[in-house]
Amino acid sequence: MNFPEFHVNDVRLVVGDCRKVLPTLPDESIQMCVTSPPYWGLRDYEHPDQLGTENSPETYVENLVGIFREIRRVLRPDGTLWLNVGDCYARNGGTGRCGPNAKVGNTRKLIQKRNCKVPDCWGLKDRDLIGLPWRVAFALQGDGWILRSHITWVKKAAMPESVRNRPTRATEDVFLFAKQLGYYYNNRAIRERSGANLRNFWLLGPEPNEFSHPAAFPTELVRRCIALGSRPGDPILDPFSGSGTTGVAALELHRSALLIELNPRYAELSLERLRRGVQRSLFA
Repeated sequence: MNFPEFHVNDVRLVVGDCRKVLPTLPDESIQMCVTSPPYWGLRDYEHPDQLGTENSPETYVENLVGIFREIRRVLRPDGTLWLNVGDCYARNGGTGRCGPNAKVGNTRKLIQKRNCKVPDCWGLKDRDLIGLPWRVAFALQGDGWILRSHITWVKKAAMPESVRNRPTRATEDVFLFAKQLGYYYNNRAIRERSGANLRNFWLLGPEPNEFSHPAAFPTELVRRCIALGSRPGDPILDPFSGSGTTGVAALELHRSALLIELNPRYAELSLERLRRGVQRSLFA
C-alpha cells in the first residue's frame, strides 16, 4: 500500500492512518518513539478514522494497545517509548458549552453529548475521574512493555476549567516504556540545574502556537525525551504527528524522524513548520 509522503532534510512525513502505515515498517528499524495520541472524547480532528471518538474508553485503550504493539515490533532491542496521554471525567458537567473537559473551539458536539453519559465500564460513576493515562499504561504493561517511569508534566499556564468543586487540572502524564531491559537511556543528556539526576517533575511553559493545531505539546518536552532516549543520527518515530513537534525537535538534535499523520491538513502545517525550522537554522 502506498501512502503520500514528504521529506524535509532527515524528516520523512507519511500521510495516512498509523494502523496501516506501521505494518509496512521493517522490524527493529526505530530507536525510540515519542508521541501523544488524541485524547479520548475531547477533540474532533476532522477525519472519519481518527482515534479518540470510540464509544467506550475501553475500546480506546484496546486500540492504543494494538498500535503500540506494532511500535514495539519496529523498535530496536534497546529502544524506548515516551507516551503522553490525557485524562477525562465520566459525564463532565452536562450538555453545556464547555464540552467534555474544557472549552475548546473544535470540540465536536457529538463527542460532547456522548460524554455526558457515564461509560459502562470499570465501575465508573457520575463525575469519576476516569484515570485513562494509568489504564493505558497498565494495559501496555500487560501487553509486554516494561513500564520504567512516570513523569508529571506541570503546565505553567493551565487550560481554564469552569469548576468549583475540585482543583483545576494543571498536570499531564508522560510514561517511559522500554521494549526490554538494557534499553538506551542517556542520563547525562538532561540534568537538573544542580547537576543532579533529572527528576520526574517537568515544569514546562506554554509556547507560541503559530500553527493552528489545537493540541500541540511543548517542543521542550519532546527535546528532553529525544535527548534522553537516543543518540545523534538515531531514527525517531511519532505515529500521531499533529503539528510536527517531534520532527522539529529531532532536526534540532540531529536525529532523523518518521512522522505519521492522518489528517492531510495537519500534515501540510507540519511541512510548513519543518521547512521554516530548516530555514531558521541555515541563517542562525
